[in-house]
Amino acid sequence: MEDINIKELRQMCYRQSKIPGEFLLQLRCAGNYMDAKWLEMVQHVCQTWGNGDFHIGTRLTFDIPGIKAKSVPEVNKYIEPFIVEMEENMCGVEMDTKNGYPYIGPRNVVACVGGIHCIKANVNTQEMAHKVEKLIYPNPYHVKIGVAGCPNDCVKAQFQDIGIVGVTMPVYDADRCISCGACIKKCQKAATGVLEPDGRGRVAKDLCCCVGCGECVTACPTGAWSRQEKVFYKIYIGGRSGKQYPRMGKMFANWLSEEAVLAIIKNWPAFSDMALGGKAEYLHGGHLIDRAGYHNFKNFMLKDVELNPEALIADNVYWAEQEYRSNIHLKSLDRHMNVQP
Repeated sequence: MEDINIKELRQMCYRQSKIPGEFLLQLRCAGNYMDAKWLEMVQHVCQTWGNGDFHIGTRLTFDIPGIKAKSVPEVNKYIEPFIVEMEENMCGVEMDTKNGYPYIGPRNVVACVGGIHCIKANVNTQEMAHKVEKLIYPNPYHVKIGVAGCPNDCVKAQFQDIGIVGVTMPVYDADRCISCGACIKKCQKAATGVLEPDGRGRVAKDLCCCVGCGECVTACPTGAWSRQEKVFYKIYIGGRSGKQYPRMGKMFANWLSEEAVLAIIKNWPAFSDMALGGKAEYLHGGHLIDRAGYHNFKNFMLKDVELNPEALIADNVYWAEQEYRSNIHLKSLDRHMNVQP
């Protein structure tokens, strides 16, 4: 039996198989939108070094099983053009690609197709995913990030460590309104019902509860409702599945500019380093927030961030976890991760 450095291969995005000596390669592509020519490369790797099959991972990676440890250097050499295209050319990531991927920590940034195709989308999710990838990769700290084009949230942003959702702040032109009520009916059926007649033949809006979906824009036959040229985002934090403390994420910020979102994401690796004491462990972002405390997290993540005038930030967050056993949080003080006796 050959000696295999499993930890080293894992860092290179090769996951250990149940079959001794075999590994599954995960190919990254931030945003998950690419030229179909790369399918030939995936096929070649599968049939030359793998077992002939592949799996589209839950984070939309190309997962190629059956690769022998001894074949890894050859595989890495073959996939280098793909890594260069996806990471360097598409996302502007600076990294050494000769030996494959340097880290597995930041998981593949997932995104819906967004503004490239979807009529519901408020933003170009692909461009945002590429910009986020440049900020988080490569580094050793684990994080799962998803980008949704609208509050329909097809990427389940509320179950990511950091979920980014494109929203719109529609502009209402009363002079174009014909009082047909189409926007009111659409908002009641598909959104949060924040529109109602104002009693003067026009439409009134409850700004507090608007989710920024833009359904009113698509429903209006006269263009009385329109999307601003300026786009906005909301951020969810701390979502996760798993055995111990599954929970939906909570809204951290709303009506953020793109610049503010990226400035916040830029602070994540440093926050992780602080919360983990410089030791890169596999922990969900929500666990790190729990360790540091929400207010410490908020102050750290907003460091050097210039918020746009419309931006709103959560003053506090009240988690609602699924506890599989009673009093799961009650334990002796010496077992607390964020308090020492």
